[in-house]
Amino acid sequence: MDWVQIDRQHVWHPFTQEQTAPLPVEISSAQGAWLYAKEGQRFLDLISSWWVNLHGHAHPTIAAAIAQQAQTLEQVMFAGFTHQPAAELAYELVQRLPTGLTRVFYSDNGSTAIEVALKIALQYWRNQGQQRKRFAVFDGSYHGDTVGAMSVGQGSQFFTHYQALLFQVDVLPYPLTWERDPHVEQKEAVALQAFDAYLQRHAHEVAGILIEPLVQGASGMRMCRPQFLQGLSQRAKAAGVLLLFDEVMTGFGRTGQWFASQTAQVTPDIICLSKGITAGFLPLSVTVCSETVYQAFLGETFDRAFVHGHSFTANPLGCAAALASLQVFKTENTLAKLPQIEHWHRQQLEWLLQHPKVEQVRICGTIAAFNVKATETGYASSVSEHLRTFFMERGILLRPLGNTVYLLPPYCITEDELISGYQVIERALDALI
Repeated sequence: MDWVQIDRQHVWHPFTQEQTAPLPVEISSAQGAWLYAKEGQRFLDLISSWWVNLHGHAHPTIAAAIAQQAQTLEQVMFAGFTHQPAAELAYELVQRLPTGLTRVFYSDNGSTAIEVALKIALQYWRNQGQQRKRFAVFDGSYHGDTVGAMSVGQGSQFFTHYQALLFQVDVLPYPLTWERDPHVEQKEAVALQAFDAYLQRHAHEVAGILIEPLVQGASGMRMCRPQFLQGLSQRAKAAGVLLLFDEVMTGFGRTGQWFASQTAQVTPDIICLSKGITAGFLPLSVTVCSETVYQAFLGETFDRAFVHGHSFTANPLGCAAALASLQVFKTENTLAKLPQIEHWHRQQLEWLLQHPKVEQVRICGTIAAFNVKATETGYASSVSEHLRTFFMERGILLRPLGNTVYLLPPYCITEDELISGYQVIERALDALI
């Protein structure tokens, strides 16, 4: 069977114009940082297959844990039941999260984790007799593709087709910065002043403030400094407003520590985790809240309970994969390796910064990005499509976000592999001159 042709006849791919897109590449296997195509090509995966793969593809420890779990318990409804993988994973996550985040609610993807956080924040206030309905978000933010997640991601400009479905949110300025930005403190001051003015007007109406800490992912790896998050947190807590962190992308080492909240030294009231939680093996997400938030849902009547769930809540296979990933962090001393990846990024980008087509270089832990100087900057811009094709033809998996080229490699990446990626990037930039 020609599975590529079968795919073209029956499959609808994400973020793709099916009429004009080239035929998809059939991947038959993967190992470490490499993807292997049926026709013999191989691709260096420098974006961790949409940011989910942590330790490298087909890691044997995680594969074995899933296989073992599948022979014991593959699924059980999570209302009225529990199982060791779910309880153990919740315990292990709480040990690593900032102090005070103690209650773990399971779901299956990043968008759903955000939906859960929004519903928790809204009902938290309602259970206390307060009708708070406002949510504050930030310019450029993206939080997922379900309706609630799209609503709080309106600052990303991805969802114009669905505007009629979205609820209103308040979009605040985001102090986007980069290496050697001389205006960063001024931008942070302006953003915090806007937040102060917003709280003066609406603090008593706000259910929550939602932000991607340190790095806005899908809108172009737009970065802010820890100082801004610290100022934001101080103001939110002083005003009695819930602070929500979307760490769907930044969790599990991407910023150099377990979580961006730790890198920034800020503890939110609610945090959302997904993507890397199972190291790329299975869908899973969690929304974790403080004990104070959790206690607001307790009572003698069902109307105070959090009424949310789905068929695969806390799926044992996903939990087993997540636990195995945490074990790999320990046995391979992964966190200690992450500064080395950041160092390699800095070495390569310091040199690449001299290129006439490069601007706004930014690095946060294992995440590196820069902008290509171009007249078109949208997601489907010609420069984006040209670069994507150039990279693929040379065996490099990179998918620019508009005119932003970013690298987010798996933690097993070697220096030589990463350098080879940067060398292809340089050739791609030269071709644009």
